[in-house]
Amino acid sequence: MTQTIAVIRGDGIGPEIMDATLQVLDALDLGLSYDFVEAGLVAYEKQGELLPAATMDAIRKHRVALKSPLTTPVGEGFSSINVELRKRFDLYANVRPAISFPNTKSRYENIDLITVRENTEGAYIGEGQNLTADGETATLTQKITRRGSERIVRYAFDLARRTGRKKVTVVHKANILKSTSGLFLKVARQVATEYPDIQCNDMIVDNTCMQLVMRPEQFDVIVTTNLFGDIISDLCAGLVGGLGLAPGANIGTEAAIFEAVHGSAPDIAGKGIANPVALLLGAAQMLDHLDHNEAAARLRKAIVDAMAAKDNLTPDLGGSGTTQSFAQAIAARAKG
Repeated sequence: MTQTIAVIRGDGIGPEIMDATLQVLDALDLGLSYDFVEAGLVAYEKQGELLPAATMDAIRKHRVALKSPLTTPVGEGFSSINVELRKRFDLYANVRPAISFPNTKSRYENIDLITVRENTEGAYIGEGQNLTADGETATLTQKITRRGSERIVRYAFDLARRTGRKKVTVVHKANILKSTSGLFLKVARQVATEYPDIQCNDMIVDNTCMQLVMRPEQFDVIVTTNLFGDIISDLCAGLVGGLGLAPGANIGTEAAIFEAVHGSAPDIAGKGIANPVALLLGAAQMLDHLDHNEAAARLRKAIVDAMAAKDNLTPDLGGSGTTQSFAQAIAARAKG
């Protein structure tokens, strides 16, 4: 049966890295078909909407989307299209792997960890945002629920069990944020008792950041709330060479959206030098989600092998290749 995925080519370098990614996916010969839809600046300029109804309908219909970076115009509609998509489809789990690759400008080798970030609660929901008339005081409501905490922690433990990982670290600030972070930690400890086969510890967020820099090898799966997860996952990307190697999955019960987490980089758009690896790794997460596990493993190995051989690497990786030539080098290896 043919699997159709919604494809959002995005803004800036988005179309270039998406074309490269689809070229590699086609080389895997999985019979995927693509429903191209628009969002972001391109959609706004053409249709006057950042998230057209047809785009939302396609994601709802296919239940899976692959998305390039989007630009949210300042002062138009949502504060963030990504946050809006997570809210609309209840994409509660943001899964961000950080894995070392050969020939990268990073300070570590053999990093292999995953941040699981709660995507729909906490400081990012935007409830209660208020600025007093005199412009002197700003307020924001931070909301954590037992349901939201339980499902994200359970997702992290299930992910660890499914992928053969041995440890989950619960990251919090319950020593100060006793109500919100306190509830998250309490629920996480309760859920952990149901997974005796998985080691569990908890760590305060500031210490986590220090420990990640000092001894990242002690971490396996990290699960945390929205704001902390946003910061920690970027820190983890820095451990392996930056956002150019950082994919992200946004997963809910009714839909899942896979993406590169870096921005649309308008300064290099159209130059053909953008690194497609982050989106390719997002596509690998998508293949795992679709139970194409062998193909996902083949794709990741093709990326590693092309990077190890320094085959047409893009300039950010120290090479002189183009987006397309690098993708071709990966596609050739992915064919097997």
